[in-house]
Amino acid sequence: MIVKNILSEELLTISEVREMLNEIMEERLNKGDELRYELRKAINHAEMFSRMSAQKSRELVNKLMELEKMKPEIAVRIADIAPQTRDELRTLYAKERYTLSESELDSILDLVSEALE
Repeated sequence: MIVKNILSEELLTISEVREMLNEIMEERLNKGDELRYELRKAINHAEMFSRMSAQKSRELVNKLMELEKMKPEIAVRIADIAPQTRDELRTLYAKERYTLSESELDSILDLVSEALE
């Protein structure tokens, strides 16, 4: 497949991708089309690694974006991985030029635990 130009770009969580892929799968199955290998593998991957619903993951990203020192890429990674400990969360910030305080880490972990409920 040759891509000539990109019309738009948006960061999506794995849960949102899973929902989109399931819609594509249903659409193709209703048409009677065969699911190609790549699509089946992508659906399998999304099903295996998504931890919450698409709506909850987007809500989590939006809440995380309200925090200070939060980039969109990191917010999406946090929603995808759903870290449970401070150490897991610190690994997501390892490449950043700043570190988070214990209270900032705890507030992020609280948001993640709320989203997983």
